[in-house]
Amino acid sequence: MIALINCGSSKTPAIAEQLEEYTDVQTIGLLDFQSNHIDNFDGIVLSGAPILLTEIDPTPYLKHLDWIKTYNKPLLGICFGHQILGLLNGARVSKMREDRGFQEIEVIKDDILFERLPDVFEMQEDHCEHISVPHGFDLLACSDACINEAMKHRDMPHYGVQFHPEVSGNYGHVLLANFANLVLG
Repeated sequence: MIALINCGSSKTPAIAEQLEEYTDVQTIGLLDFQSNHIDNFDGIVLSGAPILLTEIDPTPYLKHLDWIKTYNKPLLGICFGHQILGLLNGARVSKMREDRGFQEIEVIKDDILFERLPDVFEMQEDHCEHISVPHGFDLLACSDACINEAMKHRDMPHYGVQFHPEVSGNYGHVLLANFANLVLG
């Protein structure tokens, strides 16, 4: 079973709908999810959120999600989830030009997350902030608009994607299926 931590994005139901084709999904609100819940799940997805991390103090979110740093099962952060994953590991968040359309994503390092996808594919963006690549992570994909479009922790099965696969059509569906397959082992 996958825990889908709903950070407030209107796109969260689309994540659940696509992952439910492969496994059971339980959607839990960000502040309702507690670290003692993690043993109940085989993997975790952190959704996007209508929150600008450059305009708030992210400390309460980072404290609430600090358990992620030692979580050893598959985890996927999407947009805000990607940024939180990065901040927990020392990345910097910065403002950028608003990006609300499709971008060409270029894979720069092969990974199971991109299995059955071409080396360049389009994904829907919906953000105006980006993060640096945090310590202990490899950069997997970039675009002309954003350097860190996808990353993976070197020692744990933790992934972050800046784009929104859940609203990106077939390629996004393939990426989420690849993550579900990783969870299912």
